[in-house]
Amino acid sequence: MKPRLRTFLLFAVAMAASWYVGAFVSPTFSVTETTLDAQMAESGQPYYIARGERTYFDAVPIADSRLRAAVAGGEPPGITEEYVVDDSGAEPTYQKLDAQLHWGFWSLLPAVVAVMLCWLTREPVTSLLGGIVSGALVLGQYDLTGAVLIPSLATTNAASIFVLYLWLLGGLMGVWSRTGAAQAFAEFMTRHVVRGPRTAKLTAWMLGVIFFQGGTMSTVLVGTTVKPIADRERVSHEELSYIVDSTSSPIASQLAFNAWPGYVQAFIFVAGVSFLATEADRVQFFFMSVPFCLYAIFAVLGTFLLSVEKTPFLGPQMAAAMERSRSTGALDAEGAEPLSAKELHASHVPEGYGPHVLEFFLPLGTLIGVSIGTFVATGTPNVLWAFGIALLLAAGMALGRGMSLKDLIGGFHDGIKGVVLGSVILLLAITIGGISTQTGGAVYLVELLGASIPYYLLPVLLQVLTMVVAFSTGTSWGTYAVAFPLAMPLAWAVAGANDLAHPQFFMTLCFAAVMDGSVYGDQCSPISDTTVLSSMCTGCDLMDHVRTQIPQASVAAGLAAIGWTMMAALFA
Repeated sequence: MKPRLRTFLLFAVAMAASWYVGAFVSPTFSVTETTLDAQMAESGQPYYIARGERTYFDAVPIADSRLRAAVAGGEPPGITEEYVVDDSGAEPTYQKLDAQLHWGFWSLLPAVVAVMLCWLTREPVTSLLGGIVSGALVLGQYDLTGAVLIPSLATTNAASIFVLYLWLLGGLMGVWSRTGAAQAFAEFMTRHVVRGPRTAKLTAWMLGVIFFQGGTMSTVLVGTTVKPIADRERVSHEELSYIVDSTSSPIASQLAFNAWPGYVQAFIFVAGVSFLATEADRVQFFFMSVPFCLYAIFAVLGTFLLSVEKTPFLGPQMAAAMERSRSTGALDAEGAEPLSAKELHASHVPEGYGPHVLEFFLPLGTLIGVSIGTFVATGTPNVLWAFGIALLLAAGMALGRGMSLKDLIGGFHDGIKGVVLGSVILLLAITIGGISTQTGGAVYLVELLGASIPYYLLPVLLQVLTMVVAFSTGTSWGTYAVAFPLAMPLAWAVAGANDLAHPQFFMTLCFAAVMDGSVYGDQCSPISDTTVLSSMCTGCDLMDHVRTQIPQASVAAGLAAIGWTMMAALFA
């Protein structure tokens, strides 16, 4: 069967199945209960801390819960969330109830369609749109534009992507291309630091460690900074995108002086567990668990060994990419379609304009300084401010050194054109992530894999669970919100049932497994924002990046699984 016909048949069958599920299959409703670390305000109203801010709520007695009553009676709940209080103990316990639904294994259909089409077609835009259409049909939302795309794009998150990645990032890269600043930086590093492919990759690895805020910020900074150097030294785009991706979230979970602890701690409160009682206790628990996040450690170590070309394991796809780039100078595979357009691959310096390395260093230093400064001041790095000020500084320096306004705006336009495709894919990835959440794929997987199991296998099964959820939804933070409210009480109950001598250590291993499984799934998913950005900022084909990264990341994940199992069996 011809590949095109096979792809068409897969799409047709998937769409028919999605319509059938939406029209004739009734969803299963369930209630997720999250115990809250509730405090009492001066007014007498309870609140809890979420993302560093107070969230006030009104609670009803648990016996009067409308959500519980509706789900127990098999009826669709009329509300999506509810706060309840249990007064039966010595102190009242507050819980947040969330109504969730899923269609069993059909809930995974949107993500499966998108991923399968990505593998078959190597064309991410239509693949993501296919997954979005599948999810819309499952949800019974036939108005694809009005009910699905526009609500997803008309959000603060989508607007931030347009402003940050299309205008500010694209504009800054375009200005650097027009002024020759990126090339001047590459020449400076070549003269003083870089002596070949190894030192070019090692520079990328070190910058990934330095930009420890992680996620999108790290991928953008490292990718755009090192790409001209790596291109000159014949480092394949597959190698560079893997290093950039594997030193973003893994580093952020290890050097967690960022927003991660504050976000995660809200999901790991367990009633009656003293070392998780307060927000300070949970943040401390987060940092104590960092040494046991074995996947992150092995991932960062693996990229270092790849950088110095001493890795004990090299996937065949990555080995072929390295051989191709070194012997032929071809940075991409034949037929590849890099997400970064040709406008950003070459310099367009106007005649008579002399590039200077400070035109790269000063905006970059300002970008980093503003990001770190706003993080210190507010607890969250303001990336929009950082890129905006860096762009204004780069443009001001160019005008001050004699570039005409017409040439400057021309560079800005080229930069925007260069990242349009990546920005579109990023928006579609976020949309399908929301669709997958609505269809309940993560909820179904949690219910499927959360059954009674041997205690020493629990960390690995939590790892597998979160790997699948994060790969299917393209988000690690979204996976944390789903998995931790199940994993932490389950770990505590399993530790008690097996009379473990060190229950806190066992919970630490389970916590680390959820953290790392989510990072792996997010990192390897073709519908993840960091995967897309790593490809976009290094000029790599998206699916080439995914194919070459998965074998390397899977080795790190396998080593982590062995380590957690041995520690649970021997020391818990």
